[in-house]
Amino acid sequence: MDVQLFIPCFIDQLYPSVAFNMVKVLKKAGCNVKYNTNQTCCGQPAFNAGFFEEAKSVCKKFLEDFKTEDYIVAPSASCTGFVKNYYGKLFENSSLVHDVRSIGERIFEFSDFMVNVLKVEDVGARFEGRATYHDSCAGLRECQIKEEPRRLLSHVKGLELVEMEDTATCCGFGGTFAVKFNPISVAMADQKIRHAEETKADYLISTDMSCLMHIGGYAGKKGTNIKSLHLADVLASGWE
Repeated sequence: MDVQLFIPCFIDQLYPSVAFNMVKVLKKAGCNVKYNTNQTCCGQPAFNAGFFEEAKSVCKKFLEDFKTEDYIVAPSASCTGFVKNYYGKLFENSSLVHDVRSIGERIFEFSDFMVNVLKVEDVGARFEGRATYHDSCAGLRECQIKEEPRRLLSHVKGLELVEMEDTATCCGFGGTFAVKFNPISVAMADQKIRHAEETKADYLISTDMSCLMHIGGYAGKKGTNIKSLHLADVLASGWE
């Protein structure tokens, strides 16, 4: 199966290892992975900040860059959810409606694609440690992902997965929310880390590096030992 990669801005710039690990897992699952080097942003930051016309121009480029028949896979429920749920609003009653519908049907968050399209749950990963899982708002509410990452993690040898309290509560990042409402954002991160610590977990895992960046940054400032890990990093562990 041919698969197009969509690598979000912050992963490309700050966490490229997540992208490489996702590629590693997809290839092991039998995918022919392609990467269009012309790709840029999906347009979500501009849209969320209220710059709708500027967002439109970025989104049009995204539609052009991924004008294929292939599946598109991203290591981010946030960006995937934006394309699936908001492109239709931006381009309703336009000549791009067909392209928007097509891309919405073909773009998948990584765990969703692994479990529901490839029908693969065990990739032979091994990762020693005790972990808890954070449901990102975009994954849970925009992409309807909950069991998929847990099913993948349940097959990782050596990993003990423990659910924390209020796992579905927002971590406080929310993009520009963390900047505009910093005190609230920090309090939400503190609550998330407190719940994670109560599980005695060594690691906090999620599908979204945006959440993990926020949680990990605050955990480091607070002096907490819990480490943030993307799902792809765990699934790519313990095998060559």
